[in-house]
Amino acid sequence: MSYPPPPGQQPYPPMYQPPPASSGKATTSLVLGIVSLVFCGLFLGIPAMIVSRQAKREIRESGGRLGGDGLATAGFVTGLIGTIWSVISIILVVVVFVFGATWFNAHCSTVSDGNGGSTVNCDH
Repeated sequence: MSYPPPPGQQPYPPMYQPPPASSGKATTSLVLGIVSLVFCGLFLGIPAMIVSRQAKREIRESGGRLGGDGLATAGFVTGLIGTIWSVISIILVVVVFVFGATWFNAHCSTVSDGNGGSTVNCDH
């Protein structure tokens, strides 16, 4: 003889629910973000951030059918870091060239010898 379950309990254990599938855009944003850290951050970091925002909107509007919110967040963060890293690197290269050229020109002068030749004299 079978007795009914106590009040407030289900008669059978709940069915297993697999986790929702990850958004393809979330995965794409993470891949773009990671590659932006390693290679060309400015050219892949910005698209990683854009695709990440699209993925988050897609996940939010799916009503639980799509997952991958953490992947989208990681894609945004890695894309942002890759972009910032690239901008800092570009600024450093420009600063080195500008100060290097300024320093070189401030201490060196070109002297003509009158026969069409010239020499560079630098004061150290």
